[in-house]
Amino acid sequence: MREKIITYLKTIVPKSAVINLTVPENDKFGHYSTNVAFTSGLSAEEIARKVRNKAPAGFFKKIEAAGGFVNFWISDGVLQKEIGEILKRKKPAVAGAKAGKGKIQIEFVSANPTGPLTLANGRGGFLGDVLSNVLEAMGNEVEREYYVNDTGNQIVTLGKSMTVALGLNLGQPADEKNLYKGEYVKKWAGSHKPLVKKYEKNLLKLGQFAAKDFLKDIKSALKKSDISFDRWTSEERDIRKKSFTDKALKTFMAKKLVYKKDGATWLKTTAFGDDKDRVLVTSDGFPTYFLADAGHYLETKSRGFGKKINILGPDHFGYVRRIQAAAQIVGLKNSEIIVTQAVRLMEGGKEVKMSKRKGEFVMFQDLMSEVGVDAARFFFLMVSPDTHMDFDLALAKERSVKNPVYYVQYAYVRAINIIKRAPTT
Repeated sequence: MREKIITYLKTIVPKSAVINLTVPENDKFGHYSTNVAFTSGLSAEEIARKVRNKAPAGFFKKIEAAGGFVNFWISDGVLQKEIGEILKRKKPAVAGAKAGKGKIQIEFVSANPTGPLTLANGRGGFLGDVLSNVLEAMGNEVEREYYVNDTGNQIVTLGKSMTVALGLNLGQPADEKNLYKGEYVKKWAGSHKPLVKKYEKNLLKLGQFAAKDFLKDIKSALKKSDISFDRWTSEERDIRKKSFTDKALKTFMAKKLVYKKDGATWLKTTAFGDDKDRVLVTSDGFPTYFLADAGHYLETKSRGFGKKINILGPDHFGYVRRIQAAAQIVGLKNSEIIVTQAVRLMEGGKEVKMSKRKGEFVMFQDLMSEVGVDAARFFFLMVSPDTHMDFDLALAKERSVKNPVYYVQYAYVRAINIIKRAPTT
C-alpha cells in the first residue's frame, strides 16, 4: 500500500521532488503522511486532490491536507483484503519491509554456563528469537547462535567455587567476592563430592564438568520458553582448538595493528573508535577473552555470513567499541550490537535483588513457571531493549484487563469467535 501511494505521488509531483512517506506516531494524522508539498512546489491541497483522483474508488477512506502535510487513511475494505492476502502467503509478511536475501547470524543469550539463566538473559533471549523470526519473514537466511564460553578464567573460578563450597581449600587464599555462591553451587558440589575431590587441583577441568551440567539446564530452560537455536558454538572446540584465535592474531599483525607493551600484546582499537587499546595476550602468555571473541567473529565470517547481530546483556556496555573494532579488522564489516538494559523484578513494591555470583537472583525458569511463557515473552518485549525495565510480578499474574497479556489474549479469542461466526463466502 505504501508503494502504491508513492506511485501516485510520482505521477503528480516533479521528478526533482523528494518523496518521504512515513507512518505517523499519532494515528490522528492518518496511516501514512508526506511532506512532499515542501519539496515539490505544489500545495498540499492540490496534491491531496490529484491523488484522490488518481486512486481507484474505495482505496482511500480519507485524504487530508493539514499544515503543509498530506495525510492518508486507507479504507477498511482495502486493509481487510490485504490481511487476507497475507494469510494466504506461505511466509508471513513484514509491513514496509523490503525482501531480504542476506545470510545473517544473530547471537543472543550466550550466558556463561556458570549457573542458571537470569532475567536479563531471558530478556535477550526473547528479543533474539523475535528478531530472528522477523528477519526470516523478510526472506533472509538466519542462523540463531548461542556462544558458549566453556573455557578460561570464569570456568576456573567456577571450579574453585565448588571446592570452596565443600571446604576443600580452607588453607588456600580465596577471593571470595569473585566466587560463585548460592544454593545451586552448594547443590552441585554436594552431589558430586567424589568428582570435586578428584579434580580439586585441576580447577579448569572441574569447572568444565560443572559447566556442562549447567549448560544442560540452560538448554532445558530455553526450550521450555520456546526459544530455539540453530548452533551452539563452543569457545574451546570451535574457536580455540580450530585456531581461530591464532588466525585473528595473525590478521591483526598483518595489518600492523599490534604492538608490545609491558610484556603484553595489544591491539590498536583506538584507531577504530575505542577509548583505549586492548590486550590480546597477557604478559604471562594467556590469550584474553577479547582475542577469543575476535576469533569467533572471524569464524562467523569464514562460514559465509555477511552480517552479524550480537545481543548483549547490560554488563557489556564497555565492550561494544572493542568488539566492533575487531569485527571491522577481520572483515565482518556489517556488524551490529544491541545492548539490553537491566531488568528489575518488583514484588510487593520492592525490588528482588539479582546477582549470579552472590547467588541471590531469580532464575529465568522460575519466572516462567510463575507467570507462564506467554506473559513473560509479552512483558519483556513490550519495553524497548534500550530502556531499563521493571517486571511487575503481580501484574503479570493478574487475570484481568489490567494485565496487557490477558487483554490481548481476550481480544484474540473474541476475534477467533467472530471469524467462526462470519459467513464463509
